[in-house]
Amino acid sequence: MTKPTKPTILVVNDDGVTAPGIKSLMHVMKELGRVVVVAPDSPQSGMGHAITIGKPLRLDKVDLYEGIEIYSCSGTPVDCVKLAVTKVFKGQKPDLCVSGINHGLNNSINVLYSGTMSAAVEGAIESIPSIGFSLDDYALQANFSHCEKFIKEIAMQVLQNGLPVGTLLNVNFPNTNDIKGIKICRQANAKWAEEFDQRLDPYKRPYYWLTGVFHNNDHGEDTDVWALEHNYASVVPVQFDMTAHHAIPVLNTWNFNV
Repeated sequence: MTKPTKPTILVVNDDGVTAPGIKSLMHVMKELGRVVVVAPDSPQSGMGHAITIGKPLRLDKVDLYEGIEIYSCSGTPVDCVKLAVTKVFKGQKPDLCVSGINHGLNNSINVLYSGTMSAAVEGAIESIPSIGFSLDDYALQANFSHCEKFIKEIAMQVLQNGLPVGTLLNVNFPNTNDIKGIKICRQANAKWAEEFDQRLDPYKRPYYWLTGVFHNNDHGEDTDVWALEHNYASVVPVQFDMTAHHAIPVLNTWNFNV
């Protein structure tokens, strides 16, 4: 009887190919299968689903960690997934795409801005079971070790069971060594109240620095915000079909006089 082939796992992120978070994710995925990394050559946080148009992309094989095939890409996290599928895997899609571990949360509305999650979304668009992982710690030298057993278990479940068509997982971890468990959640109704701190450069010209406060307008106990505040890892199933299906019947009652 032939031995089952190990799954092939694409690892991506938005914090850059040398970020500690992706190193931790590589370590976990190496226990599950063959790991191939394609990640940005510099931090790409907040890039959302941006792609590079009108200028060339570089994709260089690098020797960073023993036993892992790693490529550094000059583009965005989504560029990394596109190049991985078309050039690295040459159309033979991996069994799993994992993105992260992000330095900072991608819960609630943050999923729209996140380069980490957009890389996972692109994987799902390519019909690859995909997961984005994030930790509530923005420090460059954040400790990801307490997340690793949860990451391994979630990834194993996806490899074994697959995901519904058009769906991926958004996984966030609280910044504690005492994670109580995993909660399947919905995305909280929360948003940033942005402010732009105005400053002056040496030539007395104004420039602006984005700041803001995160406001949770959702007091449900089934949300990702609630789970994280109560020291659970939150798992939100996400879809890239942004159609507001519930609004279609309403719009069909309008009378367009044209």
